Amino acid sequence: MTEMSKTLEGKVALVTGAARGLGAEIVRRMVAAGAQVTAADKRVDDGAAAASEAGAQFIELDVTDAEQWASAVDAAADGGRLDILVNNAAITRVVPILDCDPAEFRKVIDTNLVGTFLGIQAAAPTMASSGGGSIVNLSSPSAFEGTVGMPAYSTSKWGIRGLTRTAALELADLGIRVNAVVPGALRTAMTRRPGWEDEDYERHYGATVPLRRMAELGEVADLVVWLASDQASYCTGGDYAADGGLGAGSPPPIPESS
Repeated sequence: MTEMSKTLEGKVALVTGAARGLGAEIVRRMVAAGAQVTAADKRVDDGAAAASEAGAQFIELDVTDAEQWASAVDAAADGGRLDILVNNAAITRVVPILDCDPAEFRKVIDTNLVGTFLGIQAAAPTMASSGGGSIVNLSSPSAFEGTVGMPAYSTSKWGIRGLTRTAALELADLGIRVNAVVPGALRTAMTRRPGWEDEDYERHYGATVPLRRMAELGEVADLVVWLASDQASYCTGGDYAADGGLGAGSPPPIPESS
């Protein structure tokens, strides 16, 4: 991780889904940028270890539980101050519509979309009372098109885009900015495919992503940090992509080697 300027000096942040992957990297980068960070996750052991390593505090949080959200905001707020909320917690299920159990569909929606809604609802009053802040929601390229085999995940991420815009409109007068980050594919537990080796990932994403590779965690986390900072003070209600050009369209085929 490169040395970062202290763009979040004095800021107080709460990051969900922080036990591993992108969430853990966001915590690390926010701490490096000077923020006081609370990392939240259901995975207590992994979350506590990652937070300790980053220099953050850890709290257990089920993002589908409104009462736990209230406690999380209280725990994260320093003297009643909360400047940043990152709604990163998410799950996925790869099951076609006709085979998708309704309970599993609801579980994905509850975690990804309802969890984001509850986070905004819980954090906004504290943010407003301390002068405003920044909420960053994690969306997905699946929020711009249908995704075969992922009906619940795609639906939840489309919903996050609509929720982000509505929250941006409703909370602007409170000094709260709300934006969505659209990350490209990352090498995390969520994108791990059984039986795939490194060359399989390189072959697949090299063919489908214009920049011919997957994203590095830091490339997405740095965008989250920027949106959370005062450098993005006039940005609200937007989608900000770090997707390697995926949203621009399909790249040309990779030339066959001679």
